Amino acid sequence: MTPAQILKFCLDNGIKVVDLKFTDLPGTWQHFTIPVEEVSDDPKKGIWVDGSGFDGSSIRGFQQIQESDMNLIPDPATAVRDPALEIPTLSIVCDVNDPRSPAPRGAYSRDPRYVAKKAEAYLTSTGIADVSYWGPELEFFVFEDVRFDSGVQQAYYFIDSDEGIWNSGREEFPNTAYKLRHKEGYFPVPPHDTFQDIRSEMILRMMECGLEIEKHHHEVATAGQAEIDFRYDSLVKTADRVMMYKYIVKNVARKHGKVATFMPKPLFGDNGSGMHVHQSLWKKGKPLFFDEKGYALTSQLCRWYIGGLLKHGRALMAFCAPTTNSYKRLVPGYEAPVNLVYSARNRSAAARIPVYTAQPKAKRIEFRPPDPTCNPYLAFSALLMAGLDGIENQIDPGAPMDKNTYELSPREAARLKTVPGSLEEALRALEQDHDFLLKGGVFTQDVLDVWLEYKREAEIDPVRLRPHPWEFYLYFDA
Repeated sequence: MTPAQILKFCLDNGIKVVDLKFTDLPGTWQHFTIPVEEVSDDPKKGIWVDGSGFDGSSIRGFQQIQESDMNLIPDPATAVRDPALEIPTLSIVCDVNDPRSPAPRGAYSRDPRYVAKKAEAYLTSTGIADVSYWGPELEFFVFEDVRFDSGVQQAYYFIDSDEGIWNSGREEFPNTAYKLRHKEGYFPVPPHDTFQDIRSEMILRMMECGLEIEKHHHEVATAGQAEIDFRYDSLVKTADRVMMYKYIVKNVARKHGKVATFMPKPLFGDNGSGMHVHQSLWKKGKPLFFDEKGYALTSQLCRWYIGGLLKHGRALMAFCAPTTNSYKRLVPGYEAPVNLVYSARNRSAAARIPVYTAQPKAKRIEFRPPDPTCNPYLAFSALLMAGLDGIENQIDPGAPMDKNTYELSPREAARLKTVPGSLEEALRALEQDHDFLLKGGVFTQDVLDVWLEYKREAEIDPVRLRPHPWEFYLYFDA
């Protein structure tokens, strides 16, 4: 919508307030709210030009206290009625503005959305393609009860789900059974699947906000694991939609007295939650990844793109699997996409080429190691830059791996390159391999430096320094 259309929409729909949303560096939506009277119908006035001020030093990964004054510039194209609030509220995604930035309109180097915009601009500047399309598949859990705490002398977490197989013997007066066994959550109908209506409500709210939904279903794990798929779009638009998707999932779950999490590995001994990322390049309305004579109908350009993903795969994990918990999911020897190889149809490969159809427009790459804790603006941008580096340097991905990599002999498995085994390992890989991200000024050194510092100080060290409950089992009687 344009500013004029936004003001008319507000008047026609009784909108009382406008919620300004933006993404911090780790990838969480933040917001504040202004009265609707603060919104002008003139795109050259008011918040559309000057923005609305906030304290950037209170936002993770942003400013120091001596440089805290920042602004949000709303993007009118993102305006929708907020799907979660009772008071009629207009939701608008914003760009972050630093009044002292030399960049156009004061764009802020650590604004993840600005990084994504620069990635799209860099793609166009190369002449390789004029648009990239992105289709992430987010998985998540919905639980009934979650408790956790960590102190000087104690640490624990507790998760419960009416659907969890561990409750098959619980006194529920009555316990109606039909608990989902481990790894059997894909695709039983109700009454085993107890979340059908909740997922349907989620997709209806998403559709009201402009997401084109393809399907929803229960996922493999017990205890309410789910997936909702929406239609692909360009990089920034898709990242915007990932943020709205997570917002809706969490708020619909809360409405029903439940809690949703995108944590990659909340349960021990069952499947974790990933975010497989489908991606393709197009130019002048034509798909560039298709060739009817190529392996799995892929073009040479597509295979070079894969070569870039695989070459930089270990560094990519610093943005694509960016939490300590991510590496509880990415464990060799289990059903996780840890091997940096490519293949058609093969879900054990990190880079998979779907072959559901032979249509040229459907030819794409699915990169499987990412998970939904990532900041989508940064993760998609990093993946695009890796793929473009593969094309620009004609990186050969080698022969495809058309066998189940989970069943290789130890000698065969040892020859394969894998994703890192920990977040610290992923950060070290990023330190050693990041020049491809700096091309065109897409990522800047300050973004990389702050990312590395934040992840180590705020996440790795606090986990590393604390005793783990299982260590008491292993070592208390030493």
